[in-house]
Amino acid sequence: MGASLFPSAAFVGTFLFAMNFLCIIPELAIAKQEPITRHYKFDIRLQNVTRLCHTKSIVTVNGKFPGPAIIAREGDRVVVEVVNHVKNNVSIHWHGIRQIQSGWADGPAYITQCPIQTGQTYVYNFTIVGQRGTLFWHAHISWLRATLYGPIIILPKHNVSYPFPKPFREIPMLFGEWWNTDTETVITQALQTGAGPNVSDAFTINGLPGPLYNCSAKDTFKLEVKPGKTYLLRLINADMNDDLFFSIANHTLTIVEADAVYVKPFKTNILLITPGQTTNVLLKTKYHHPNATFLMAARPYFTGLGALDNSTTAGILEYEHPSNSSSTKSKSLPLLKPTLPAINDTTFAANFSNKFHSLANAEFPARVPQTVQKHFFFTVGLGSSPCPKNQTCQGPNGTKFAATINNISFTLPTTALLQAYFFGKSNGVYTTNFPSSPLFPFNYTGSNPLNNTMVSNGTKLVVLPFNTSVEVVLQDTSILGAESHPLHLHGYNFFVVGQGFGNFDPNKDPANFNLVDPVERNTVGVPSGGWVAIRFHADNPGVWFMHCHFEVHLSWGLKMAWIVLDGKLPNQKLPPPPSDFPKC
Repeated sequence: MGASLFPSAAFVGTFLFAMNFLCIIPELAIAKQEPITRHYKFDIRLQNVTRLCHTKSIVTVNGKFPGPAIIAREGDRVVVEVVNHVKNNVSIHWHGIRQIQSGWADGPAYITQCPIQTGQTYVYNFTIVGQRGTLFWHAHISWLRATLYGPIIILPKHNVSYPFPKPFREIPMLFGEWWNTDTETVITQALQTGAGPNVSDAFTINGLPGPLYNCSAKDTFKLEVKPGKTYLLRLINADMNDDLFFSIANHTLTIVEADAVYVKPFKTNILLITPGQTTNVLLKTKYHHPNATFLMAARPYFTGLGALDNSTTAGILEYEHPSNSSSTKSKSLPLLKPTLPAINDTTFAANFSNKFHSLANAEFPARVPQTVQKHFFFTVGLGSSPCPKNQTCQGPNGTKFAATINNISFTLPTTALLQAYFFGKSNGVYTTNFPSSPLFPFNYTGSNPLNNTMVSNGTKLVVLPFNTSVEVVLQDTSILGAESHPLHLHGYNFFVVGQGFGNFDPNKDPANFNLVDPVERNTVGVPSGGWVAIRFHADNPGVWFMHCHFEVHLSWGLKMAWIVLDGKLPNQKLPPPPSDFPKC
């Protein structure tokens, strides 16, 4: 289908999404100087949406895809009333928000809350403490986050500047995926057969596939810029199952923030962003109109053995023309395309991740644990589960695919872990004997790591005393294929103190750890065929989920949870749940 002379409803919606965000900034600038409470209402409802010339009914917030932005300042209180009008159970996670003393609002279903059932309402209430930058919210139950997601924009406190040049404008860009079929059906079928799930039909930028897909020229995100200006692009990877390379043709990006933490600025033509990660970049436009338009393209980085959507989503960067005939002239301008790395370019991935460093200055210190009280060594990877009797399974050698941490595939309980812990009713819900290292060590990244790929199952947690200094080494395995795993920790940021390829060597590798200015994140990519080491202080009481942010691996069991005990002071204790806490 050719491009329409008139903007599509999808384009108009995305344009308004970006412009509404920009228009809110002045309102924040003139608001009261002290922190305030910001109220939002999320109505979970079905909405017909058309992409790739295919119309389907999807679950949305307020009928929008992507969903509305949460915009606040550091120190503000955010209150979001979520009303569920659909048949699906729903929960919302505020990805990257620390949730200090507000663990009941974190959102993962059956971890910190029971889901919000049809016709029910739950009010998420939390304060943004010591954070500023870009995060995002998304559904945290089954595969509903395929359509239930949106940006969280945290501006600095009043009269506090960015530690980089003030941008002319700020633009949120959310990477996502589109399925022509219902994603709940996709994962249900995969779990029943034991096979890998069907892949998406397209990647998207702000909900739009872009001109490289069939029937999508009209559904393209377009960013119009002025020459000689600096723009802040707030990049969010809300993809379900893919790391993404991203580049803008003939333009250099300056990375200034990762996961809502400022970093030492560095320039790049290409960046890599995993699901669950956010990256703020400065785009300095050319000083004169370049007489060209530029493709902004993203496609997967992938090293696994399964199927994938090896396609490219793209938006278009176009310069405002000196004359008033930009719409006419831009159509005749050449469209320049960026060059992206090979799909399996692990060397680029490793080199890129090593460029990130905290500011580590007086204003933004890096409080890295210099000593460690609790050491953990976690293998992360795939495995298999037996096929039930009288059933044919389509996983490895007639089994079902599974995914594990330390060979334990996590079983979700039927009640919220945080509720069971808080009220002392853990019996029959969970145990606290999650192993601190693999029960049976092996050559984790070797060509023949294990003959037996079968996993164990359980709801096992780790208990940490308040303010424990923790180190976790996350080791990829080559069981059923080595691949990168984006590991996300709820309730905390952590410092990425080291990474490497092959098997972690506890006698040699710690000597090379960066304890001065390591990057501080909430989601880290475990290198394909390698390891990464993280450190954090367990100073936030509650029950906190840690899992792979590939939704397929999460569904297969690559997840676990930490219990962090209360401290002695009142501000070190988890308060009781709110009165409207959902029931299972």
